[in-house]
Amino acid sequence: MRYTEDIIEEVRSRSDIVDVVSQYVKLQKKGSSYFGLCPFHNEKSPSFSVNRDKQMYYCFGCGAGGDAFAFLMEYENLNFPEAVQHLAQRAGVELPEMEESGEDRRQRDQKSALLGLQKQAAAYYHYQLKQDCGAQAREYLKGRGVSPEIIQQFGLGYAEKSGGGLYRYLKGKGYTDELLHESGLFQMDERRGMYDKFWNRVIFPITDVKNRVIGFGGRVMGDGKPKYLNSPETKIFDKSRNLYGLSRARASRKKEILICEGYMDVIAMHQAGFTNAVASLGTALTAGHASLLGRYTDEVLMLYDSDGAGVKAALRGIPLLRAAGIRAKVVDLKPYKDPDEFIKALGPEAFQERLARAQNSFLFQIRMLEAEYDLDDPQGKTDFYRAVAERLLGFTQDLERENYIEAIARQYGLPKEQLHKMVNSLALTGAGMRRQQERREIQGPENAAKKKQDTENARERAQKLMLAWMVDQPEIFGKISGYLKPEDFTTPLYRRAAKILYEQQEKEGAFTPVRVWEAFEDEEERRKMASLLNGDLPAGLDRGEGKALTDILLRILEDSLQEQRKNLKPGDIRGLQENMEKEIGLKKLKMDRGQLHISFE
Repeated sequence: MRYTEDIIEEVRSRSDIVDVVSQYVKLQKKGSSYFGLCPFHNEKSPSFSVNRDKQMYYCFGCGAGGDAFAFLMEYENLNFPEAVQHLAQRAGVELPEMEESGEDRRQRDQKSALLGLQKQAAAYYHYQLKQDCGAQAREYLKGRGVSPEIIQQFGLGYAEKSGGGLYRYLKGKGYTDELLHESGLFQMDERRGMYDKFWNRVIFPITDVKNRVIGFGGRVMGDGKPKYLNSPETKIFDKSRNLYGLSRARASRKKEILICEGYMDVIAMHQAGFTNAVASLGTALTAGHASLLGRYTDEVLMLYDSDGAGVKAALRGIPLLRAAGIRAKVVDLKPYKDPDEFIKALGPEAFQERLARAQNSFLFQIRMLEAEYDLDDPQGKTDFYRAVAERLLGFTQDLERENYIEAIARQYGLPKEQLHKMVNSLALTGAGMRRQQERREIQGPENAAKKKQDTENARERAQKLMLAWMVDQPEIFGKISGYLKPEDFTTPLYRRAAKILYEQQEKEGAFTPVRVWEAFEDEEERRKMASLLNGDLPAGLDRGEGKALTDILLRILEDSLQEQRKNLKPGDIRGLQENMEKEIGLKKLKMDRGQLHISFE
């Protein structure tokens, strides 16, 4: 059985989140919230806030947020029923007996069996590496400079050419075909039946943070394709939430973690003494990876390959790490392609020197951004500075943003005051409204895609800002609800949040932020909602300024109009008429903007 919503709400209402969190974190009241050092990532300055009115916590550093249940689940590593039980006991709420359902028991037993199966498979592969059939794999590892000690430490193995060996071995251990299929280690067809997924490959066991084998990677011997093959995702293996080598890296007790692209890079670095190295598992860095890293470090050095794909991977990963409260730096490995090549060519000491010269990730982003603009052209230079200013808005702390403004201004010979003025101007117009004049010459595909992305980002920021403002200042709902409806929010995530907020206000006359957050189940969506609901308003934006609010309102309505027009189907006369009426209404609002009276005075 599961606990009813009434029981959960009773436990929540009798568990003041400030009191709950205070048992684990030393909090100090500042304004309407309480602040302390975040327990989910390392930090020196308090950025972890707890709000009694909203019954939510949020870290402005790593983005962790939620209600009292979420805090206990994260801090104490509890599941939801366990968190409910913990808070109920603390609050004196008597819970009905909760019996484990047959399905819950089956799921738990299956996960346990899968872990045991993967452990047996790892032992089998490791044994095969030492046999005659593993000679080619041993020579390959020897040629790559992998020592016997590292082979043992990482449990490296070999899947023989013939295939079928692992299947026969595990069947002999009593595993059913159903469980073997669930493990992801086998494939099936009508002609061959069930057969091994990995064959003629060096095997890299993948472990979770508890050092339990959850999957495998395999490097083919010879010229077969694909070169690398990974286990598919299973009930115990999620590529987006696990990192190769993390179980060892977190035990290294080093301040930073080195993240690279491949198994051999991790092994080469560990063998050279850099035991804090990890790699993503055949996928780009995800928010789940960043959140996982944030549990063990507040600084990451990125050592992606020095080719174009590696640069793109770094650029994709930097914002995710920053959102998780992690300082990121980028290591330049040129003229070598990857850490393995570098260490073999120049040795550990030179590698350590290169790590020490790692570049600040934001300045790396700006350097890569610079290549997209013609700085010899006045318009190109202006566009570049505007793009830089938009990125500077991502820093919510005044001092941090000022430091970067100063660094950028110094690097490009730009008056600091001018850059500061541009940043503030963008903040007061919806965090970077679209450029007033588009360049008329034909744009290449990459520039066109970038321009579209910039526009979409500006739209989302405006919508997020409006919702955050509504939660932070509920009195504005009556002032803007006559103009703005949930369907005007073009981003699905924010449209859904707006719908919930509007329904709460109309039915109950007030917002209940924590109930908006809990309506989302996806972890990344919850992270975004936690940021929004905790009033993460851009620094430099006066919360009492009606003009800024009016600008954002008009921006959202204009985007809504354009989105509706774009989605009109040919022959939709009614839709076209509604769109024209909406456009007329928007033009009238713009003409009468001074009479909208959206202010707090």
